[in-house]
Amino acid sequence: MPTRTARTAWNGTLEQGSGQVELTSSGAATFDVSFPRRAADDAEGVTSPEELIAAAHASCFAMAFSGELGGAGATPEQIEVSADVSLGPDPAGGFRIPTIAITVTGYASGIDADGFKAAAERAKAGCPVSKALAGVGEITLDVTFEG
Repeated sequence: MPTRTARTAWNGTLEQGSGQVELTSSGAATFDVSFPRRAADDAEGVTSPEELIAAAHASCFAMAFSGELGGAGATPEQIEVSADVSLGPDPAGGFRIPTIAITVTGYASGIDADGFKAAAERAKAGCPVSKALAGVGEITLDVTFEG
């Protein structure tokens, strides 16, 4: 199985420093990162580990969900997945990711709303990124079937 690599170059202190994260395996992009922007409500064009986790979770979930729908005999027609990853204080000190909220909207032929939701629940449980994030306090799932 493949291994994917990202690399971050960082200069300076936590509060004053900044860096760049590079998607090394694909060469698709390089993004600026900084702790003050990470901890702020407005990212001002700078990404964060939480945003990158959200991207990973949304794309992994979409793939897993498509597979679950196919396994249930349905044909995915239009699926949109978003993931909201929160950063918060850790009672033990430092920070942690207390919640991830996955939102799924879409439709598939050959399945009803209940089957669509059941496939989404299976995707949430089976998605490799969901499994990797098992230490997150709560991962919620909101599903809207537009069938």
